Amino acid sequence: MFGKSRGLRWVKGFCMALLVGICGCMTPGPVYQPQHPDLPAAWSTVDDNHFAEHTGEISRWWENFNDPILCSLIEQAFASNPGLRLAEARLREARAARRGFVAAEGPSVSAGGSYRRSHTSAGANSGSGSTGSDGYDANQYQAGFDASWELDIFGGLKRSVEAADADVQAQVEAGRDVMVSVAAEVAASYIDLRTYQQRVLVAKSALETQKKTASLTRKRYEAGLVTRLDLVNAEAQVASTESQIPALEVGARQAMFALAILMGKAPADLDAMLTAVSGIPAALVQVPVGVPSDLCRRRPDIRQAEAAIHAATARVGVATADLFPKFYLTGSAGYQNTSASSLVDWSSRFWSIGPSVSWPLFDSGKIRSNIAVREAQQEQAVIGYRQTVLAALQEVENALVAASREGIRQDALRKSVDANRKSLDLSLQLYSGGQTDFLSVLQAQRALYTAEDNLYQSFRTVSTQLVALYKALGGGWDVGAIHESPL
Repeated sequence: MFGKSRGLRWVKGFCMALLVGICGCMTPGPVYQPQHPDLPAAWSTVDDNHFAEHTGEISRWWENFNDPILCSLIEQAFASNPGLRLAEARLREARAARRGFVAAEGPSVSAGGSYRRSHTSAGANSGSGSTGSDGYDANQYQAGFDASWELDIFGGLKRSVEAADADVQAQVEAGRDVMVSVAAEVAASYIDLRTYQQRVLVAKSALETQKKTASLTRKRYEAGLVTRLDLVNAEAQVASTESQIPALEVGARQAMFALAILMGKAPADLDAMLTAVSGIPAALVQVPVGVPSDLCRRRPDIRQAEAAIHAATARVGVATADLFPKFYLTGSAGYQNTSASSLVDWSSRFWSIGPSVSWPLFDSGKIRSNIAVREAQQEQAVIGYRQTVLAALQEVENALVAASREGIRQDALRKSVDANRKSLDLSLQLYSGGQTDFLSVLQAQRALYTAEDNLYQSFRTVSTQLVALYKALGGGWDVGAIHESPL
């Protein structure tokens, strides 16, 4: 009676201690603090003609280019891009891992059964009498349940779930970052395609003009009005321009192939859709660049880096919790008998239940080494976050200055094209009248072709820099493809 009463008091005391522990569960390790990086108040380069300092909607920035084919290509890429499918699979993996950590907080129950036949030697029973010279055989049947529940007194399991939640959020942001990149890559490849197509048209137009000039020069040569040198120069220029067209056509095809791969298609699957020549898309609205602090809210890679800090901080807590004892409630119940026919008799029942504790008192420093590893990983995550923020600032500033200065260059190129076109017309008139040599015509044709080609490349640069700016600002992910829910 005394032993039973003492045992009951011990169990009651243990349960009271557990209750106090559960009510005041500690949080091991450092508590995560949201990041607030020191950022400049404004961008260093903002051209009022192209950019607006207010914060605006840029989730579907490609619609600002007013090109239905571009919009269709990006939507198709969101539906079938292999990189996005891979990101979604990784997100499902992270969510499944989280469910495993949540399940570890609850009890586990397993069912089992066994049969064992044993032989005992005669000598083993010599103290109580032998049953035979060869000993005896015995059967034992058992079936029942085992249960175990780790009580998270010191918060190790809770911190594991916290780390898993942060991992899920990091994968969500990783998927969004892929969306940002895919939209930008599709737009850039599409702009490249249209640029090559326009440059082919420019080259063919220049080639036709040069062929007419060469024909005129041949007639003048046959009439004895010019030297053979003029004729050879005219034909050489025709051949030079003609040689550039195949390279431009190759560039157009390769850009088309790149678009197909981005959409998870075979390289030639978009021929019918994109072979027809169209203009280079240009954004007709100001880009709402906002202020640098907006990047931490809009850029998925920054949000992913912050989630990585959160996960690393929580794992320091998981490692720290190993310093403290672990408490369990365990139990088992079932039937045990030497006869299968009597196994489920009430007299064959057995059960046990009780608490247990495990506390590593000495491990040669293994736990503290693991804590040091986790702390170093947290420090790396913080450094990685700061690098990501600085890289984001650089990308935006680069795109701002490039697009702004290229706009100025484009205005000068337009004037250059107009001036060179007038120069060519005038030189042809003078040449036809015998008032100037062919060298003036040759130089004017080369200058006009170069200026027109440079102008279309400038159109491409402005558009691609705007795409780069939208990407640097974190536009294009909040269109519903990657979800928030960690479950």
